[in-house]
Amino acid sequence: MSPIAADALARRLVALADSKKAEDPMLLDMRELVAYTDFLVIVTARNERQAKAIVDEVRVVVKAESSLLPGGIDSGGDAGWTILDYLDVVLHVFTPEARDRYQLEDLWRDAPRLELELDQPEAPSAATG
Repeated sequence: MSPIAADALARRLVALADSKKAEDPMLLDMRELVAYTDFLVIVTARNERQAKAIVDEVRVVVKAESSLLPGGIDSGGDAGWTILDYLDVVLHVFTPEARDRYQLEDLWRDAPRLELELDQPEAPSAATG
């Protein structure tokens, strides 16, 4: 497998989290602000079970597609926050309570937010109703 560029990996992590119904995805460009990573991906899971499903999906698919494993995984147990550190891209999966508590978007408010192109669910057709 060929190495994947950081921006492509960041967008892939967003898409994978979205495929597991993650909410409020945000992609922050950290390149001008910090030296330890290029992008932060922040998503919300409705509960710990969904957070685990998102993390598992990301780990399995990214390994299969790109032969990449996270350099670090930190799951705070009952903290409601799991981190997958792919070095150039860090994925943060929060429960709603933890995302409100830690407010990473506010902490990194100077980071540019990148536009995301996610598949929107189709509206019900008038012909079917």
